[in-house]
Amino acid sequence: MIDLETKELGVATQSAAMHSPVMVLLVDDQAMVGEAVRRALLNQPGIDFHYCSDPAKAITVAEQIRPTVILQDLVMPGIDGLALVRRYRANSATSEIPIVVLSTKEDPAVKGDAFAAGANDYLVKLPSQIELVARVRYHSKSYTNQLQRDEAYRALRESQQQLTEKNIELERLTQLDGLTEICNRRHFNEHIQLEWSRSLRDQSPLSVLMIDIDDFKQYNDTYGHLGGDEALKQVASTLQLNANRSTDLVARYGGEEFALIMTTTPLSGASFMAEKLRVAVRDLQLTHGDSTVAWHLTVSIGGASTIPQRGGSSLQLIEAADNALYEAKRSGKNREVMHEYRR
Repeated sequence: MIDLETKELGVATQSAAMHSPVMVLLVDDQAMVGEAVRRALLNQPGIDFHYCSDPAKAITVAEQIRPTVILQDLVMPGIDGLALVRRYRANSATSEIPIVVLSTKEDPAVKGDAFAAGANDYLVKLPSQIELVARVRYHSKSYTNQLQRDEAYRALRESQQQLTEKNIELERLTQLDGLTEICNRRHFNEHIQLEWSRSLRDQSPLSVLMIDIDDFKQYNDTYGHLGGDEALKQVASTLQLNANRSTDLVARYGGEEFALIMTTTPLSGASFMAEKLRVAVRDLQLTHGDSTVAWHLTVSIGGASTIPQRGGSSLQLIEAADNALYEAKRSGKNREVMHEYRR
C-alpha cells in the first residue's frame, strides 16, 4: 500500500496531469479499505493509486498529486466527509476533480446530500472490482478530456489573440509611410473619403492642406539622398507634432509633399494651422544652401475648405488645395494660400 503520509511527493503540474495515467486518490481512515482498493486496482493498466488516511491532509495531498478522480469516504474521525467534499469544490486546484463518495449504506437521503455537496458519483463500499474500475476510468476519462478541451480552447484563444494582434499590426503598417512613419497616401485617400461622408451628413466644414518642401531637388543634390531622407523625417515629425488634434490626419502624399485633413475646421482655422506649420518647419532651421527662398528649409502650403454638398467629392477638395499650393509656389514659395471651395 502506498501511504502518502510517509511518501515524499513531487508537485505535478496541470499539464502533466492531463497526459499521465489515471491518478486515483483514496481518502479513508480505514487502512483495511485502503488495502482492498489498492488490490482491486493493482493490476489495472494505466492506473496509479494513492492513499491518504488523514482527512486533514486530503486537500494538500490532492493539490500535490493532482488526481484525476478522488474516492472519498463519508464517515471519518474529526471531519464530515461531505464537508470535505465542499472543501474540494471551494479549492481552485481541486474544484473540478471528479469525486466518488464511498458510503457503507444505500440511503437516498445521504445520496442526495452527497450530490448536493458536489460529489459526482456514489458507491456503497466496497463495490466489486469491475464496478470500481469502470467508475474510476469513466470519471477520470471525462475529467482528462475536459482538461484537454480547456487547454485546446485556451490555446485557440491565445492563437486567435496573437493573430488579431498581428493583423492589427499589419494593418497599421500598411497605413504608414516606411520612411517618415506617418500615414501614407493610401490611408489618406481612405480617410478623406470617410471624413467627406461624415461632413456631408453633419454639414460640418472639412479642410485639407497640401504642404510641399521648397526646392527639395536642390536639397537632395546638395546634401545627398540620405540628407534628404533625414529632412523628410524631421518635417513629417514636425507636422505630426503640431497638427495634434485626435481628428487631424497628417500623411505623406508623395515625394516631398505632405497633406493634412482637418475635420470640423473652417477656412479660418485651416489658415491658422497652415501658418503654424509653415513657421514650425522654418524654426527647424535645417540649412539649405541652394534654396531660392531662404538659407534654411521652407515649405509652401495650399489649403481648401468646404462644407460638402451632394454631387461634390473629396477629390475636388484635394484638387482645390493643390491649386492653392501651386499658387503659393508661383507667388514666391515659403507661404500659404487658402481657397474656399464651393461646388
